[in-house]
Amino acid sequence: MAKKKAVTKRTSVPTPKSPAKKTVVKKSSSSKHSLGSLQSELKKIDREIVKLVNKRCAMTVKQIKSDPEPRKAMFDPKSDEELRETIEKLNASGPLTNNAIRGIFRQILSSARRQIHPQRVAYLGPAYSYTHLAALERFGEGADMVPVNTIGAVFEEVNRGNTEFGVVPIENSTDGRVVDTLDMFTRLPLRICGEVLIAVHHNLLARCERSQITEIYSKPQALSQCREWLSRNMPQAHLHEVTSTSTAAQLAATKPGAAAVASHQASVEYDLQIIVEGIEDNANNVTRFAVIGEEVCDPTGSDRTAILVQIAHTAGSLADTLQIFKKNKVNLTWIESFPLRGEEPGYLFFIDFEGHIQEPHIKRTISELEKRVVRLEAMGSYPRSGVLE
Repeated sequence: MAKKKAVTKRTSVPTPKSPAKKTVVKKSSSSKHSLGSLQSELKKIDREIVKLVNKRCAMTVKQIKSDPEPRKAMFDPKSDEELRETIEKLNASGPLTNNAIRGIFRQILSSARRQIHPQRVAYLGPAYSYTHLAALERFGEGADMVPVNTIGAVFEEVNRGNTEFGVVPIENSTDGRVVDTLDMFTRLPLRICGEVLIAVHHNLLARCERSQITEIYSKPQALSQCREWLSRNMPQAHLHEVTSTSTAAQLAATKPGAAAVASHQASVEYDLQIIVEGIEDNANNVTRFAVIGEEVCDPTGSDRTAILVQIAHTAGSLADTLQIFKKNKVNLTWIESFPLRGEEPGYLFFIDFEGHIQEPHIKRTISELEKRVVRLEAMGSYPRSGVLE
């Protein structure tokens, strides 16, 4: 019987797989060309911008030096306001915000003026308080900014000639008058030569979590403008008044569990986190700042005049005084009373109204008032300003 041959089964050994090849997406030559074109175009635009910005600055210097009154041309609220309106119209389609465009032009003007004469401006500090922001809006970073600790010190700096101008808050749309400012106008013979209106948005700033905040610092006006929000949302925190929002920000940056009510710019300057933004109770919260100095502004057709009057402390004397404005068709924009110092009874009245003191009907009004009141001081006529965001 024949033997069967053994059949050996062959086991196939799998061939190891080669590693997967990476897919390399090559940029098309057209894409490279497009990117290169963009970069080339950007460089061209940059050269044009730098050239035009410097040309604008040089032309501004030439314009000021050619003016018959260069000192007045250095401080020209009318021209500044007209420029603001023009560039905001030109910027209607963006994409830059009006605030950004305004900042660019502000720096050009400020740098040009500095080449002629550095303007010194006192303000309620430290840096990046709302008053500082108002001063920057009016004078730009080319001015020499002098921070002081009180509103009274701003007046003193200007009165002594240490600075040409000062910037102080005068009224707020939520809280009304700023008493310290009005009080200083009764003490020193300084005039208002401009105004800056800023939409004030308060923020809660800190370096800790909201739940860890035990104290909140700010100036009295800022705390007052946020009183409802703070009462509802931060009832556990103790409120502390300090001289300015920037001082509050400095405290929040160094004190554990402390927070500040201050500006967005203060959060950047003092390295603070914005815990909650926009905590003001009034969404249309606007503060008016007065520019004080010795400059006399010419009429623009859209002006405001401020006066300080003391009337007889008798029945009907205020009504009789106000009747003079009605008779001459002068529209009042603000009136505040302030008690006289000492034992003498009665009040001083701060009155703002539309018009310039050089206009005939305003001259007539002032003349009639002088015959009736005990005391009258003209505090200045100046161009009205739009609200800046």
